[in-house]
Amino acid sequence: MSNLYNDTVRLLAVCEECITRHAAMRELDREPDFFNEVKPYADTNHKLLDDWSDEMRQLIRTEKPKYVHLQQIESLNDAMKQFIVQSFYAKTGKKRFILSINSAMYTLKTVIDALQSEQGDGQ
Repeated sequence: MSNLYNDTVRLLAVCEECITRHAAMRELDREPDFFNEVKPYADTNHKLLDDWSDEMRQLIRTEKPKYVHLQQIESLNDAMKQFIVQSFYAKTGKKRFILSINSAMYTLKTVIDALQSEQGDGQ
Protein backbone atom coordinates (compact mmCIF):
# COMPACT_ATOMS: atom_id res chain seq x y z
CA MET A 1 0.00 0.00 0.00
CA SER A 2 2.79 2.47 0.87
CA ASN A 3 4.27 1.92 -2.60
CA LEU A 4 0.99 3.10 -4.14
CA TYR A 5 1.00 6.08 -1.79
CA ASN A 6 4.61 6.96 -2.72
CA ASP A 7 3.86 6.64 -6.43
CA THR A 8 0.83 8.91 -6.04
CA VAL A 9 2.99 11.52 -4.30
CA ARG A 10 5.58 11.15 -7.08
CA LEU A 11 2.90 11.74 -9.74
CA LEU A 12 1.82 14.90 -7.90
CA ALA A 13 5.45 16.06 -8.08
CA VAL A 14 5.47 15.30 -11.83
CA CYS A 15 2.45 17.63 -12.20
CA GLU A 16 4.38 20.40 -10.43
CA GLU A 17 7.46 19.73 -12.61
CA CYS A 18 5.30 20.05 -15.73
CA ILE A 19 3.95 23.45 -14.65
CA THR A 20 7.45 24.71 -13.84
CA ARG A 21 8.96 23.33 -17.06
CA HIS A 22 6.23 24.79 -19.26
CA ALA A 23 6.70 28.25 -17.73
CA ALA A 24 10.47 27.99 -18.25
CA MET A 25 10.09 26.83 -21.86
CA ARG A 26 7.74 29.74 -22.60
CA GLU A 27 10.20 32.16 -21.04
CA LEU A 28 13.19 30.72 -22.92
CA ASP A 29 11.11 30.22 -26.08
CA ARG A 30 13.19 27.28 -27.23
CA GLU A 31 12.44 23.92 -28.79
CA PRO A 32 13.41 20.91 -26.67
CA ASP A 33 15.62 18.12 -27.96
CA PHE A 34 13.03 15.38 -28.35
CA PHE A 35 15.34 12.36 -28.01
CA ASN A 36 17.51 13.74 -25.20
CA GLU A 37 14.95 15.68 -23.16
CA VAL A 38 11.34 14.82 -23.95
CA LYS A 39 11.45 11.09 -24.69
CA PRO A 40 13.47 9.92 -21.65
CA TYR A 41 11.34 11.96 -19.23
CA ALA A 42 8.09 10.90 -20.89
CA ASP A 43 9.09 7.21 -21.05
CA THR A 44 10.02 7.10 -17.36
CA ASN A 45 6.87 8.85 -16.20
CA HIS A 46 4.53 7.04 -18.61
CA LYS A 47 5.78 3.75 -17.15
CA LEU A 48 5.24 5.04 -13.60
CA LEU A 49 1.76 6.18 -14.63
CA ASP A 50 0.86 2.83 -16.23
CA ASP A 51 2.13 0.84 -13.25
CA TRP A 52 0.29 3.15 -10.86
CA SER A 53 -2.92 2.89 -12.93
CA ASP A 54 -2.73 -0.92 -12.85
CA GLU A 55 -2.35 -0.88 -9.06
CA MET A 56 -5.21 1.60 -8.72
CA ARG A 57 -7.51 -0.55 -10.87
CA GLN A 58 -6.75 -3.49 -8.59
CA LEU A 59 -7.34 -1.39 -5.47
CA ILE A 60 -10.65 -0.08 -6.81
CA ARG A 61 -11.82 -3.64 -7.58
CA THR A 62 -10.87 -5.03 -4.19
CA GLU A 63 -11.23 -2.12 -1.73
CA LYS A 64 -13.85 0.01 -3.52
CA PRO A 65 -12.56 3.30 -2.06
CA LYS A 66 -15.03 6.16 -1.68
CA TYR A 67 -14.69 9.00 -4.19
CA VAL A 68 -12.19 7.15 -6.43
CA HIS A 69 -13.53 5.53 -9.59
CA LEU A 70 -12.05 3.66 -12.56
CA GLN A 71 -13.06 6.39 -15.02
CA GLN A 72 -11.07 8.98 -13.05
CA ILE A 73 -7.96 6.80 -13.21
CA GLU A 74 -8.33 6.25 -16.97
CA SER A 75 -8.87 9.98 -17.58
CA LEU A 76 -5.91 10.90 -15.38
CA ASN A 77 -3.66 8.43 -17.21
CA ASP A 78 -4.60 9.88 -20.62
CA ALA A 79 -4.36 13.51 -19.50
CA MET A 80 -1.01 13.11 -17.76
CA LYS A 81 0.53 11.34 -20.75
CA GLN A 82 -0.47 14.33 -22.86
CA PHE A 83 0.60 17.13 -20.57
CA ILE A 84 3.91 15.47 -19.64
CA VAL A 85 4.93 15.79 -23.31
CA GLN A 86 3.19 19.15 -23.85
CA SER A 87 5.09 20.68 -20.91
CA PHE A 88 8.26 20.73 -23.03
CA TYR A 89 6.74 22.92 -25.74
CA ALA A 90 6.37 26.69 -25.40
CA LYS A 91 3.57 26.72 -27.97
CA THR A 92 1.29 24.60 -25.75
CA GLY A 93 -1.71 26.74 -24.84
CA LYS A 94 -1.45 27.68 -21.18
CA LYS A 95 -5.12 27.71 -20.11
CA ARG A 96 -6.10 24.18 -21.13
CA PHE A 97 -2.69 22.85 -20.07
CA ILE A 98 -3.07 24.25 -16.53
CA LEU A 99 -6.70 23.12 -16.26
CA SER A 100 -5.66 19.60 -17.24
CA ILE A 101 -2.90 19.54 -14.61
CA ASN A 102 -5.20 20.96 -11.93
CA SER A 103 -7.72 18.23 -12.67
CA ALA A 104 -5.02 15.53 -12.42
CA MET A 105 -3.75 16.99 -9.15
CA TYR A 106 -7.27 17.01 -7.71
CA THR A 107 -7.69 13.31 -8.58
CA LEU A 108 -4.26 12.44 -7.14
CA LYS A 109 -5.07 14.27 -3.89
CA THR A 110 -8.40 12.42 -3.71
CA VAL A 111 -6.47 9.14 -4.10
CA ILE A 112 -4.07 10.15 -1.31
CA ASP A 113 -7.03 10.92 0.97
CA ALA A 114 -8.59 7.54 0.12
CA LEU A 115 -5.31 5.69 0.78
CA GLN A 116 -4.87 7.46 4.11
CA SER A 117 -8.42 6.64 5.15
CA GLU A 118 -7.86 2.97 4.15
CA GLN A 119 -4.81 2.95 6.43
CA GLY A 120 -6.86 4.43 9.24
CA ASP A 121 -9.58 1.80 8.77
CA GLY A 122 -7.03 -1.01 8.76
CA GLN A 123 -5.62 -0.17 12.17
